[in-house]
Amino acid sequence: MIFNKVFYEDKKIENERLELTDKGSLYFLGPKLTLSHCTLVLKVPARSLFIEGVRFVDCTFEVKQELKNHQQWVYASLKGCRFKGSLSGCDFGHWPDYSTGAENGAIEDCDFSEARLDGCRFMGCDPRTLRFPKWPCFTILNPIRNASELRRATWPGSFGEVTVQGLEQQPRPTAAVTLFAPAMARRHETTPEALRAVIEKFDCIVY
Repeated sequence: MIFNKVFYEDKKIENERLELTDKGSLYFLGPKLTLSHCTLVLKVPARSLFIEGVRFVDCTFEVKQELKNHQQWVYASLKGCRFKGSLSGCDFGHWPDYSTGAENGAIEDCDFSEARLDGCRFMGCDPRTLRFPKWPCFTILNPIRNASELRRATWPGSFGEVTVQGLEQQPRPTAAVTLFAPAMARRHETTPEALRAVIEKFDCIVY
C-alpha cells in the first residue's frame, strides 16, 4: 500500500482543528512545530503518527481510535493540554535517555480526566500538575520510590508478583504510571473490586 504523507512542520498553528483520520496517510508532526489552542482528532494507529520537536500548548486531543504503544509523545512538549479517548502503552514527558530528540520532551498542567489510560507512563515531570483519570483507572505515583511499600501488601491474583514486583524496573525518570483496572483484572485473574480494596489503602495511588 502506498501511503500519502502529510507534513506539519516549521510553523505555528493557532485555533485550528486538525483531523488526522485518513487510514491511507502517514502524519508527520514536527520538527519546529508549535500548535496552540488547537483540537487534534486522532483516528489512526500509532505507526501512522510521527511526532518530533513539537510544542503543544492548550491543545485538545480527541482520540477516536485507541492509540496503542505510542512512545513518541516523549519527543513533544505538552503544556495545558487535554486528552479524551483511549490510550494504552503511551509515554509522556521528559525522558532524554530514550533517544536523540527526547531531551525536549515535557509535560505540565495537562488533563487526562476524560481519557482512559492503561500502561501509560509519565516521565521526568511533576505529577501534581496533572489531572489523572478516575476509577476504573488508577495511577501509581513515584512507582520506583513506593515499590517496597506496595510489595508489602497482599494483592489479589498475580498483580502483586507481576505488576508490583516490576515497578522498580521502570526507567528512572518514571514519575507516575496509570493502569486500567478491568484490563489488570483480566490479566492477573482477579476482579477490579478486589484490586480497589487494596488500592484504597495507599496514598501514593490516585483513583
